[in-house]
Amino acid sequence: MKGFILSLQSEFYKSRKTLGFWSAIILPLLITLLVTIGFYAGSDKFIKNPPMVLWLQYSGTILGVMGSLLLPMFIVFVAYSANNIEHRSDTWKTLFTLPISKWAIYTAKFLFVCILVFLSMLLFAMCTIGFGNLLGIIKPELKFSGYSMAPQLFGIYVKLFLASTSIIAIQFLLSLLWKDFLKPMGVGFVGTIAAVILFSVHWQYNYLFPYAQPLVAMTSIKDKKVPGEKTSTLNTNIDLLTKEVLISLGIAAVIFIIGYFIVRRKSVK
Repeated sequence: MKGFILSLQSEFYKSRKTLGFWSAIILPLLITLLVTIGFYAGSDKFIKNPPMVLWLQYSGTILGVMGSLLLPMFIVFVAYSANNIEHRSDTWKTLFTLPISKWAIYTAKFLFVCILVFLSMLLFAMCTIGFGNLLGIIKPELKFSGYSMAPQLFGIYVKLFLASTSIIAIQFLLSLLWKDFLKPMGVGFVGTIAAVILFSVHWQYNYLFPYAQPLVAMTSIKDKKVPGEKTSTLNTNIDLLTKEVLISLGIAAVIFIIGYFIVRRKSVK
């Protein structure tokens, strides 16, 4: 356990000045800020909308950009950044000769990537809530203060993280084995495009495909009709452990274990 903690601390120390580390913080701020500016510029289109619909449109725009387009590629970048330090300085052999088990080093690196992705998801939820309320203060005509979407947003982003664990495991292993960034990026790009295609054609088994699982998980944000009423309401009960999430966690666990045995038996050059 001591070796694992030391390895995890070392990952934070080595990565604290890298672009991969700061992208987890900058990306949520940048995307939510750009969407906020867009809503502010086009506020006349949203003034008549009730508070809940405003929040759905605002948060849905941010989720649409992050969940369907950027999340897999963001994971590709973060996973590679965690291993690029050793690739660049050619210190894998030195790292594995330390009096710390390969299991502790491997697990700490994987957990570090998970923490960065999870941190980014939490920041997306916090920035969405913060900028949305700020927009309501700057533009009182936009009635953001009339509804609170915080519980649903945190639930959705946690679910999005859980649904992306299979992608994290795949990209982490590929970036650990390959020095060249283009190879894991190519796999991630092709996987993302394939996921969008499968999701758009409504393939019934798209929840089995790792790169499509975040897209499937995002459907929980969709509003539902209230029987006997013309208006819609948001589903306040976000079920975290749906089938795509459970399958994603299972795939992540299998690939994580396989990856450890690959690292243990094969020298990483």
